[in-house]
Amino acid sequence: MAAKKKTSKAQSNLTLFITIAILIITLLGALGYIDTVALDDALEPFLGVRIFLTTREPVVVDDGSVGVGVNNPEVENTAQGDWWTVYFTQPGSENNFVANELIGLINGAQNTIHIASFEFDLPDVAQALEAAEGRGVEVQWVTDDEHGIEADEDDGLYLFEEMEDAGVEVKDDHRGALMHNKFWIFDGTTTWTGSTNITENGTLYNNNNVIVIQSAALSRVYEREFQEMWTADEFGPTSTSTVAQQDLVINGTAVSVRFGPEDDVADLLAALLSQAQSEIRFMAFSFTHEDMGNAILSRAQSGVDVAGIFEQRGSETEYSELSKLYCAGVPVMQDGNPRTFHHKVLIIDAHIVVTGSFNFSNNANESNDENVVIIDNAEIAAEYLKEFDRRWAEAQQPDAGDVTCP
Repeated sequence: MAAKKKTSKAQSNLTLFITIAILIITLLGALGYIDTVALDDALEPFLGVRIFLTTREPVVVDDGSVGVGVNNPEVENTAQGDWWTVYFTQPGSENNFVANELIGLINGAQNTIHIASFEFDLPDVAQALEAAEGRGVEVQWVTDDEHGIEADEDDGLYLFEEMEDAGVEVKDDHRGALMHNKFWIFDGTTTWTGSTNITENGTLYNNNNVIVIQSAALSRVYEREFQEMWTADEFGPTSTSTVAQQDLVINGTAVSVRFGPEDDVADLLAALLSQAQSEIRFMAFSFTHEDMGNAILSRAQSGVDVAGIFEQRGSETEYSELSKLYCAGVPVMQDGNPRTFHHKVLIIDAHIVVTGSFNFSNNANESNDENVVIIDNAEIAAEYLKEFDRRWAEAQQPDAGDVTCP
């Protein structure tokens, strides 16, 4: 009998201790010292209840639905301003939020959807485009011959053929170099661009970015390039440059667009890098352009804070700029994604962002159809710096044995 009373007393003490602990943690949470929402999220799968009685703050996303708050990967990797939205893929997430956002734009289109996109293998996006065509929207798609239409047929998907049967118009570049663009124009008012191929790998497994800009003026810049390919059949070095009409201001933000190869993109980017005053960050799938590498090295040697992430496989070739920078002591890392690190991003002085389809290579500069958008906006730059920090945290030091220094 005494043993039973002793056990009961011990249980009462434990209950009292737990109750006091919960009260203390709840008080600290109310004062902002502990994230009780995150703690509840961590414990709920094991306990079956939210012991601190917290709730996730709902977040309204573009399509009007309600998402889960900051613990939702889709929200963590999304940022929005009055006229822009940025998305970063999150490899490993089962929810293809990037493709879903694109489908939302397709479903909202009223008049035209003009597409210049390199690769494609997402049936849900194809079905949305077919439905848009069916309700009277003009849908036109310029793609690459080998990596677009031929790859679609080789994979046995025949998505382009199905879309054409539904009335979507498709055209390829019929040449050896790449139609490597990844931009979409909706109703002449909204432009989607960045590094993301509209594929399963591109949206779910690779590190990529998208920026969507609400601006009729910007859409006109991209529409001129689209019409060069679609109507004038101009691809590659013979394309007409309209560079004098590609600088604009959107809500107080300077924005410039450049198309490769006709606009000498690498020369402009090298000059931009050479003007960096305090900081350069870069994320590069392919970085083999010598002048751009020299510009970064020169600024690092002048005291500018430089750091960069290279895609691992591409950085181990003899043409990569990694060895040059690594051997000079510039902080550079190789990505930690077991799939593909596909960003093509520069962030300069924490307020200039360069993104698009343009790899930092001679092929991109001289042969392929490419685009970059250069945005002078500290708020947007801050979001790209967050992505850089996320990727830097999982990156790895180059193996000294794989780097050849002079």
